[in-house]
Amino acid sequence: MAPQDEPDKKLIEKRKHDHIEICASEDVGQSYMYWDDVKFLHNPLPEVDFEEIDTSTTIFGRKLKAPIVISAITGGYGKAEEINRNLASVAEEFGLGMGVGSQRAALENPEVARTYSVIKEFEIPLRIGNLGVPQLIHQGKKPPLDVGDGRRAMEMVDAHILAVHMNYLQEIVQPEGDTKSKGGLKALEKFASALPVLAKETGAGIPKETALKLKKAKVKGLDVGGLGGTSFAAVEYYRAKSAGDSTRVNIGRTFWDWGIPTPVAVVVANVGLPIIATGGLRTGLDVARALSIGASCGGMAGRFLPAALEGREALVAEVSTILDELRAAMFLVGAKDISELASAKAIMTGRSKEWLDQLTE
Repeated sequence: MAPQDEPDKKLIEKRKHDHIEICASEDVGQSYMYWDDVKFLHNPLPEVDFEEIDTSTTIFGRKLKAPIVISAITGGYGKAEEINRNLASVAEEFGLGMGVGSQRAALENPEVARTYSVIKEFEIPLRIGNLGVPQLIHQGKKPPLDVGDGRRAMEMVDAHILAVHMNYLQEIVQPEGDTKSKGGLKALEKFASALPVLAKETGAGIPKETALKLKKAKVKGLDVGGLGGTSFAAVEYYRAKSAGDSTRVNIGRTFWDWGIPTPVAVVVANVGLPIIATGGLRTGLDVARALSIGASCGGMAGRFLPAALEGREALVAEVSTILDELRAAMFLVGAKDISELASAKAIMTGRSKEWLDQLTE
């Protein structure tokens, strides 16, 4: 791919910087906590010793010490290297999966590749690369990324699988957004025929119909990325507000809560592929809830970012707490391992149940 023009480099670096600063300092979530709709039945006689609980699991042929993936957060600008180093160090220590932010910036500007490739310094059991569906098709004058670019992205971080993200909600709010989508599925299918691909939404969820299309396209798994966590419409709302772009402010506000709630997406997108449940998970209890309704792993970003910005010690404390919460949930339902947790009785309530009732009528 041709080197990126200087103005484009600066625009992308500023956008990535803005995304991190906004996510760390502004309210970009939703007021309704959809994961609280998933309720476990308490087991008064667990018949399992807490110390014997095993949180290890396997996904995409990779063994993790816990069913948690540090979801794609950043890359492509100065501070991202430090953030990714902190995250990678903790992923290695606790045996978690980890994804990086969109690598398009580094494909076009090799100067920022280090902000992603820093994770290669660590023994992370599952490393996930990242490119976007909008960049796989023609957007104006820019040529689309090809399978060779996908391989370069994977090599950059020694990825075991490549997340190809679908982020059109974000793109429609961005003034510089890529809004052409015709041919996206075909392009994704081409990537999946040559590379191990994880189809990833970024906050609006995946319905059953799309999940079936993605399965037919031979993707290896789904990251349902549903409503409930960071709203990228909200992130772009704040960027537009700072830029004085009233049109984009209004669009961002209008579509702030757009999408399928993550617990709903986990259930409806279960078409026989491994599922990463990303979107609104705040605790180890939420991770347990996700696995009980069909997810293979829980994806978390929002809870990790402030700690990653603070430093490694804060991040270690945060992950330790989440794992303690996960083990506590497993103990209280009598699950000695992840397979038993997946079979634990859970019920759906609240708005999530209303969604599922409508979708399964």
